[in-house]
Amino acid sequence: MEVIMRYGQIRQYDIANGEGIRTSIFVTGCTHCCYNCFNEEYQNFNAGKEWTQSETDLVVSYVKSPTCSGLTLLGGEPFQNVQGLLPVVRAVRAAAPEKKIWAYSGYTIDDILEDELRSALLHEIDILVDGRFVDELKDPALRFRGSSNQRIIDVKKTLETGEVVLAME
Repeated sequence: MEVIMRYGQIRQYDIANGEGIRTSIFVTGCTHCCYNCFNEEYQNFNAGKEWTQSETDLVVSYVKSPTCSGLTLLGGEPFQNVQGLLPVVRAVRAAAPEKKIWAYSGYTIDDILEDELRSALLHEIDILVDGRFVDELKDPALRFRGSSNQRIIDVKKTLETGEVVLAME
């Protein structure tokens, strides 16, 4: 059975969701439904357009550009779109192995590691911003996250050591 993933937008140039100038994929579908979510319209799994090979090819071409620092996955919930995202991330990794891949998730890293499918996507990325958005902990001064409970995690070092290693405060 073919997996159908939907997306709300692809940004060729994004400076808000990770270090440098990045290409971002906003998938649709999220069951976390955080209060005051900044992308509430992307919580609906039927929102947006159907992802095809054309979108994968487009994203790979964007990420390969010398001006692009890497790829960011957000939405929606990337870890509720794993089967659709894995081939995309692997295509990007094959075409531009030096570029960093970030993902934003309402799940914590521990939640992700407990699920085999979600863990497969985690192993393909470099930086995870984890934890649900909590409106009471919202802080516009935070870099690359919306609320102070969220962590910016170096995935590779965390998987190597078995302890959460923050990429930045």
